[in-house]
Amino acid sequence: QAQLVESGGGLVQAGGSLRLSCAASGRTFSSYAMGWFRQAPGKERDFVAVIIWSGSHTDYADSVKGRFTISRDNAKNTVYLQMNSLKPEDTAVYYCAASRTYNRLATQSAYDYWGQGTLVTVSS
Repeated sequence: QAQLVESGGGLVQAGGSLRLSCAASGRTFSSYAMGWFRQAPGKERDFVAVIIWSGSHTDYADSVKGRFTISRDNAKNTVYLQMNSLKPEDTAVYYCAASRTYNRLATQSAYDYWGQGTLVTVSS
């Protein structure tokens, strides 16, 4: 059974950094696009970043451009989200997801598999 498990969340002060990991198991996701989404309390789940299977192309939400970096290690079946210069408004549950298609990757409906999420809290 395919599974995505996020880790690396926690409490950090504004201006700090965290690196999230998403470990895939149950199948190989090397041909999938991998994305990160986040959901703040009382808000909808929003797109954060995506990386295609080869790692040669990435895309980011405007709110995180220049601060967050998505990467992947297909040999380890793992995708990462390096988050720098964190702000209180980055506080959310962060989810990783895998997509077999390469259409509309900023939308939740493009993704076939989801993790359970990891909480990131940024204090001011």
